[in-house]
Amino acid sequence: MGLDQHGRTIDYMRISVTDRCNLRCLYCMPEEGVPWKPHDAMLSFDEIERLVVIAAAEGFSRIRLTGGEPLVRLGVVDLVKAIHNTPGIERVAMTTNGILLPKYAQELRDAGLDRVNISLDTLDPEQFKHITRWGNIDDVFTGIDAALEYGFNPVKINSVVVRSLNQDLLAYAKLSLDRPLHVRFIEYMPVGDPEGENGCGWSESDTIPNDELIEIVNQRAVDAGLGELVPIGGDAKPEGWGPARYYQLPGALGTVGFISALSRHFCSECNRLRLTSEGLLRPCLFNDMEFDIKTPLRAGNDEQVRQILHDALSSKPDEHHNRIGTERLMSQIGG
Repeated sequence: MGLDQHGRTIDYMRISVTDRCNLRCLYCMPEEGVPWKPHDAMLSFDEIERLVVIAAAEGFSRIRLTGGEPLVRLGVVDLVKAIHNTPGIERVAMTTNGILLPKYAQELRDAGLDRVNISLDTLDPEQFKHITRWGNIDDVFTGIDAALEYGFNPVKINSVVVRSLNQDLLAYAKLSLDRPLHVRFIEYMPVGDPEGENGCGWSESDTIPNDELIEIVNQRAVDAGLGELVPIGGDAKPEGWGPARYYQLPGALGTVGFISALSRHFCSECNRLRLTSEGLLRPCLFNDMEFDIKTPLRAGNDEQVRQILHDALSSKPDEHHNRIGTERLMSQIGG
């Protein structure tokens, strides 16, 4: 896509295929789910495919499918295949809660999905049920097993760290010891209503800055006789498109990453646009500015679609400026 007005190369698009999910995570959506929308309010897969073709011709080479939970939408395997076969697209990835991966892993791999990020915010079964409001953590572990079995690479485990949940951070890090899993700790972000009316409930006191997180994991690793995390870079890092700082426990097959959206924001390295399932192009996660790309797609106006892509690119802010709260929930934006 080229450079935006701040000199950043934008070649990565995160596409939400649905705002629906088979879980109800506390920080993501309310217990009753998101308001129902008619089918024609959402982008069709044909429309997404056409947008990807246009975007690829404009320089986008990497696509990640998100939700909600992308695997709850019927036909997503065919969408993966179509995107994978689009000239100019080099990689196709997906962020999922993993529950449906055992059912779809082989089909997705055969269709051209390269990698998966699996969201898992606790390793405690009862706490998992509380956070997700009804989920069974064993289903996620079965999904992780399926991702490794069918050769997705890398397989990343995303954990949003919330101070009041008192998650066992060392247990997460130890997931990387014996299998090539890449655990990433993500700072709790103020997306949605910070007062919690829409299921966000964010407060600054619940966010653990990455430097403190690293100290906690290091101390617990040393106390357990595992040794300190070792910073890694270059070819030792798992391949990816994001801003994580990566470390490794001595002798581990996988890695431990830290994503600091707030305490050490990486806006200067941002490389992405986001597309909501309703067809709104969003230049920044923490900014409510959106561009309607569904209307020209449905009108068959490819030139206007290209122009909106460029308008969104040129409108990317320099950084999020520590904004608190967004009009949309994380599930409505697309992870």
